[in-house]
Amino acid sequence: MGGISIAWGAQSIRTPTRKNDPCVCSIAQRVLKPIRGKCTEQGLRSSRALVSGDWGVGLTFTHGNLYETRLPPLRRRRSGPGRAAKTVALFTGIVQGQANITHKEARNSTFTTLTAQFPSGALTGIQIGASVAINGTCLTVTDIDESASTLSFDLIIETLRATNLGYLKEGDFCNYERSARFGEEVGGHIVSGHVHTTALVSEIEETENNRKVTYTLVNKELWMKYIMPKGFISLDGCSLTVGEVGADWFTVYYIPETLRVTMHGKRMVGDTVNVEIESQTQTIVDTVEKYLSEKSIRP
Repeated sequence: MGGISIAWGAQSIRTPTRKNDPCVCSIAQRVLKPIRGKCTEQGLRSSRALVSGDWGVGLTFTHGNLYETRLPPLRRRRSGPGRAAKTVALFTGIVQGQANITHKEARNSTFTTLTAQFPSGALTGIQIGASVAINGTCLTVTDIDESASTLSFDLIIETLRATNLGYLKEGDFCNYERSARFGEEVGGHIVSGHVHTTALVSEIEETENNRKVTYTLVNKELWMKYIMPKGFISLDGCSLTVGEVGADWFTVYYIPETLRVTMHGKRMVGDTVNVEIESQTQTIVDTVEKYLSEKSIRP
């Protein structure tokens, strides 16, 4: 396995291709020509790449095809005394474990502070201002208690409205994932931590080796068109593959390891999960719809 590495400054991110594939390498060189940086062929691990420059490009290599998606430029802030350079938080959808909600304080109807206790060693190197995904929702660390292994986060009205974090109470558990670093393996798919909607657990079917869960989507008119069989989806921050799809429902099959590590092993009928649509799927669907609309073509 070889790949294309996109490098700028001291940072690089990568996407795999077939080794010594001149066609793919040529496409990548042409696509990335306007970007400050360079392309080199190397052995790689991750399956996607995001590039920053005058404009951005997303590359995905799937089933022998290299796909390109234009992205808005990433904003950079200059470093200065007392101010670190701002980085963009991304997650991989590989939940690292479960945290225990130890305190929840509702300051008013639109602002809540949440404190969670994490497993030993999970907070190594954490700093105020760092990003952590709680049930797939990107939150900013506002307070650290190293002795108790806890982090605190502020939840504003939009977070409380759009996610299941408002339902959490003291003693509950939640999925967590710390933000990914460039160069690390992307074991799931790129997750932003920006929850689009929620879904209800409507049916659970237990089998000998896995669990089949059926979810009913909230706001199906807005989001159901982005959910496709075998496509990516993030549920409570966990990168998963969609099984079957209906008018307002979809299924997911869970292996024992996912049930052990994440909250999906504890979910019951009637529970609410956070849903984040896979970004490239959304881009493709919206682009096709816009094109058909402009050409007055009915799908």
